Amino acid sequence: MIQNENNEGEYLIRIENSLVRDEFIDINDQNFEKMMFLYNSALKEIKTKIEILQDELKIFSDYEPIEYITTRIKKPETILEKLKRKNLALTYGNMFQEVNDIAGIRLVCNFKKDVYKLVEIIEDFQDVRILNRKDYMKKPKKSGYMSYHLILEVPVNFSSGIMYVKVEMQLRTLAMDFWASLEHKLKYKNSNITKAESNNLIKYAKVINNIDESILTISNRLEKEKNENILIETAESRNENQTKKKIFFKL
Repeated sequence: MIQNENNEGEYLIRIENSLVRDEFIDINDQNFEKMMFLYNSALKEIKTKIEILQDELKIFSDYEPIEYITTRIKKPETILEKLKRKNLALTYGNMFQEVNDIAGIRLVCNFKKDVYKLVEIIEDFQDVRILNRKDYMKKPKKSGYMSYHLILEVPVNFSSGIMYVKVEMQLRTLAMDFWASLEHKLKYKNSNITKAESNNLIKYAKVINNIDESILTISNRLEKEKNENILIETAESRNENQTKKKIFFKL
C-alpha cells in the first residue's frame, strides 16, 4: 500500500484501484511493466541495505559473513504458472498479494552460523517487515534442499509516498548453494531423472551437510583459540604495564 501524509495524489500504480486489482494480467501491457518496476525497485533497495551491512561488518567488526549476493525477478510465464497452481485468477491483484517470490535475493555465506547471525541482524532492520520465514536448514525439504527463507516487505520511496513490496530472501552456505544449483539444473523441467538418482541427490545433500558441520567445527575451534590468544596478550600487556609503573615509582 502506498502511503503519504495526506493519502492523496496520483500514484505510480494503485493496487487498490479495482481496474488494476481485478484486471487480468497481460505481460505485454503497461500495467505489467509498472508491476515489474516495483519489484525491481524493491530489489535495489534491499540489495543496497545488505551491501551497506556487509561493508559495515567488514570495516567495524572484521567480519565477512557474505561470500556473494545474487538477485533475480521471476519470468512472466513462471508468475502465471504459479497463479494457476494456486487456482487463482490471473489478475494483478492476485499477482501482488498472493505471489511472494516474484523478486528474490540470495545471500551465500561461509558457515551456518553466519546465516543465523544475518537473520538476527535483518530482524532488527527498522523499516523492513518480515512476513514469513522457513528454516530448511534445521528441517530440510524431502528433496534434500537446505536454506533459510524470509519473505520481506521492503519499503520503496517514490515521489508520491512509500510502497511496501514483497521480496523473498534466501540465505544459505556455499555448500548448500553448490548442491541446490546442481540439483535445480538436473531436475528442473526434466522428467527423465530416475527415483534412484533422486535418492542419490538426497544422499549427497546429507553428505554436504556433514561437510558443512565439520567445517563449522574447525571454524569455531580457530575462532575460540584466536579469542583466547587475544585475552592472553591483553593480560600480558596489562601485567607489563603494571611492572613498568612499579619500576618507575621505585626509582
